[in-house]
Amino acid sequence: MMDVEKIRKDFPFLKRGIIYFDNAASSQKPIQVIDAIKEFYENHYANIHRGIHTLSEEASEMYEESKKVVAKFINANSWREIVYTRNTTESLNIISQMVKLKKGDKVVTTIMEHHSNFLPWLRLKHQKGIKLEIVNLDENQELDMNDFEKKAKDAKVISVGHMSNVLGYISNIKEIRKIADENDSLLVVDGAQSVPHIPVDVKKLGIDFLAFSSHKMLGPSGIGVLYAKEEHLREAEPFLLGGGMISDVFIDSFEEAEIPWKFEAGTPFIEGAIGLRAAVEYLTSIGMDEVEKREKELIRIMIDGLEELGIEYYGPKDLKKRGGLVSFNIKDLNAHDVAEFLNEKKIAVRSGLHCAHPLHRALGINGSVRASLYIYNTKGEVQKFLEALKELIKLVG
Repeated sequence: MMDVEKIRKDFPFLKRGIIYFDNAASSQKPIQVIDAIKEFYENHYANIHRGIHTLSEEASEMYEESKKVVAKFINANSWREIVYTRNTTESLNIISQMVKLKKGDKVVTTIMEHHSNFLPWLRLKHQKGIKLEIVNLDENQELDMNDFEKKAKDAKVISVGHMSNVLGYISNIKEIRKIADENDSLLVVDGAQSVPHIPVDVKKLGIDFLAFSSHKMLGPSGIGVLYAKEEHLREAEPFLLGGGMISDVFIDSFEEAEIPWKFEAGTPFIEGAIGLRAAVEYLTSIGMDEVEKREKELIRIMIDGLEELGIEYYGPKDLKKRGGLVSFNIKDLNAHDVAEFLNEKKIAVRSGLHCAHPLHRALGINGSVRASLYIYNTKGEVQKFLEALKELIKLVG
C-alpha cells in the first residue's frame, strides 16, 4: 500500500506549502531525480558515443541503460524500440512523418485530442491531401465507439489520446486495437497523460507507436520518448540528419546508423535521460497499479465534492473510466478568475483551453479549470481545495 507521507518527504517543493494540482501540465521532482542528475554532472558528464575515454564510455553506458529501464517500464521488446526526443509533441510530429502517408490515405483521430495529436495530422491534410476523420463524443462525454468504427473503415492510421487532458477519460485502447486490426491500421497512442499515472503495456495493448514525456512523470523537462515497434523503426526514414545518426558518410551519400540511433541526430539531452531513468525507477518502486489506485481514490473524493457544491465538471460520470484529473466551471465565473482565487489560497490549478480548442468548442465552453493529481497529493489537500471553492461560491452568490 502506498505510504503517501513517506513519499511526500522525497519532494522538496512541498516545503513551500503549495497544494500542487497542476500535474497534468507538469509534475514536481523527487530528490532521487534531482540527485541523479547532480551526481551525473559532478562525476560522469561527457558527450556520448564519440569517445573512448572513461567519462564518455560511462556517460554512454548510463544513457543506454536508461533506455533499458524505460523499455521495461512499458514492456517494449527491446531498448532499441526507444527513441529519445524533446517531448510528446516532438514524438508525435516525428511519428506523423514516419508513417509515410500519401494523398487519399485516411487518418482517424478524435475531438478530445491535445493539439499535439491533432495539428500534425491536420497539416498533412493540407500538405498532402490525406483524409482526416474526427471521432465525436457520446452523451456521456466518452468516445462514441459506433462513430469510431464507422470512421475507421479503411484507415491507414488511428491516432488517439490514451487519457484526455481535459475530460480525464481513459480510452479503451484494447477495443480501439480491435478496430485497427479490422482495418489493417497502424495504432498511434498519445500517452502523455496515461504513462505517468496508469500501467501501460505496449504489448498487451497492441500499440504500434507511443509518445510520452519525462516532465509529466517526475523526470526533467526537455526529454520525451517515442516508442515504436522495431519493424516500424527499421522501415522509417530519419527525421533529422547530422552527427550521431550515421554509420558512414561519403561525398555523395551516407549510411544510416542502427536503430534507435538513426533517429537521434546531434548531442542528446544526456542528463535528461539520467533523470528520466531515476523517475521511472521511482515510480516502479511504488508500482503503477498503486499509483492508479491512489489517484482514483482522490479523484472520487474531489468529484463527489464538486457534485455536492453543484459545480459542473466534464468527462465520464463512471469513475472507472477516469484518471486523476477533472476540469470544471463555476457558473458565471471566468476560469482564470477561479484559478486566481485558488492561487491566493496557495492552490495551483490550470485554467484555459488546455491545448484542446476543438474539444472545448464541442463542449460549448470557452475554457475550464483543471485540477490534476499525483502521488504526493493527499485527501487533506483535496478537502482544502473543495473548501476554497465553497468559499468562492458564497462570495459570488
